[in-house]
Amino acid sequence: MKKIVCKKEYDTESATLVKKVIHGEVGSKDGYEESLYMMPDGSYFYYYNGGEASPYGTEDIKRIAKAKAEAWIQENA
Repeated sequence: MKKIVCKKEYDTESATLVKKVIHGEVGSKDGYEESLYMMPDGSYFYYYNGGEASPYGTEDIKRIAKAKAEAWIQENA
């Protein structure tokens, strides 16, 4: 998925996947995935995708600060 956020393109195809967490079953109403990616310039973003009853009812990308990315990795270790 590609998305432009604040005039910068974030792309799951060209970024490095750092960590992926799957909750429930992907494809079910309440299942979802959260993935953390790092761009070639060192910036981070989340990729979310989930069913209609999940916290992420649609596919989306959101940028994230390095400190928050590191905290998320620790929380999901």
